[in-house]
Amino acid sequence: MMEDMPAETADVTMVGTIPVPDDDRIDAGAVAAWMAGHMPGVAGPVQLAKFKGGQSNPTYRVDTKNKAYVLRRQPFGKLLPSAHAVDREYRLIAGLHPTGFPVPAPFGLCDDPSVIGAMFYIMELVEGRSLWDGSLPGLAPAARTATYHAMVDTLAQLHNTDYVAAGLESYGKPGNYFERQVARWTKQYRASETEHMADVEALIEWLPATLPAQTRSAIVHGDFRIDNMIFAGSEARVVAVLDWELSTIGDPLADFSYFLMNWVTQPEGRSGVMGLAGGESGIPTIEQVVERYCAATGRDGVPQLDWYFAYNLFRLTGIVQGIKKRIVDGTASSAQAHKTVERVHGLAAAAWGFAKRAGA
Repeated sequence: MMEDMPAETADVTMVGTIPVPDDDRIDAGAVAAWMAGHMPGVAGPVQLAKFKGGQSNPTYRVDTKNKAYVLRRQPFGKLLPSAHAVDREYRLIAGLHPTGFPVPAPFGLCDDPSVIGAMFYIMELVEGRSLWDGSLPGLAPAARTATYHAMVDTLAQLHNTDYVAAGLESYGKPGNYFERQVARWTKQYRASETEHMADVEALIEWLPATLPAQTRSAIVHGDFRIDNMIFAGSEARVVAVLDWELSTIGDPLADFSYFLMNWVTQPEGRSGVMGLAGGESGIPTIEQVVERYCAATGRDGVPQLDWYFAYNLFRLTGIVQGIKKRIVDGTASSAQAHKTVERVHGLAAAAWGFAKRAGA
C-alpha cells in the first residue's frame, strides 16, 4: 500500500504480472486440485503468475485451460492480529457482488492453510485499465473530469449501499468508528514498532481525546484510491474496486476524507493532485468533489477536514510501520516495500501537522 515511486515507472513496476518469486511460490497442483473440487467446470493444470502491484496480500493470476482467475492469499509467516484477513475480504465481495456494486465475482474461499500454506480465495479476473497517476497525464481534460466523477460516484454508491440487505450487518462493530480505528492502529503500530517517533506518540495521545461525532454508518472500503480500481477499457467507468483488506462498517467520512487526501498530497506519480486541480486541467477541485459527493449521498456538507486528514495519515503511518516490521521479519511481499518504508517519518510528521491545524 501507498508505494511511492516516480510517475514514469509506475506502469512498468506496478502493472501486469511477473514469474512467481521463490519466496512467494505456491503449489500450482494444489491450487488446481482445490479449484476442481470447489468450482464446477474448472479442471486441468493451472499456471500461476504474480501481480506486481501491492504488497499486503500476495495476489496471483491463475490461468486454466479456458479461463483466467485471481488468487489472493495471506502472507506466509507470522502476522499481526486482525491483519491480512482474506476471509473478511471474501465475505465482503460476496455480499457486495449481488447488489450490482462493481467488485469481482467471488468463486470460493479456502480457509484451510494446509492446502497452499496460507488461507486464500479465488475471484474473477476483471479486464480493464489500471490507472496509477492521479494527474491522468494520458487523458484529455474532459476524460479526466469524467474519470474523477466516476470515482466519486462509485464511492457514493458504496456508501449508499444497504449493508444490512447485503448480509453485512455484522461486518463491523457498533459504536464510534474512529474510536475503534484509532485504538486499532495504535495497537497495530505498537505491535510493529521498531523505533521511537515523537510525532506518533503525540498523535496517540491527541486523536482519542478529540474524536468527531459519527452521524452515519456505511460500508467503508478503507483504501479508496485510483490504483485500487479497474476502469472500463474505453470509457470513464469503474468496473471493479479491489483490495478490501481494510473494509468494515463504519463512518463513511473516513473513506471520503481519505479520498480527499489526494488534493493535499504532492503529485509524485501516484494519487496526489495538490496544485493540479481546477482550471483547464479537467481535474475537479476539492470543493467540486465535495459538492458532487454530498449531492449523491444527501449530505448538506462535510465537517472541517484537518482532524480527518491527521487520522488518515496516522493510519497510513501504522500501515507503513507494519510493512517496515515485515521487512525486518523477512515477510514483506513486494520489491517496493523498502521504498515505501522510507516514508514513515514523513507520514507521521504530516499527520501531526494536520493535528496542529486542527487545534492540537
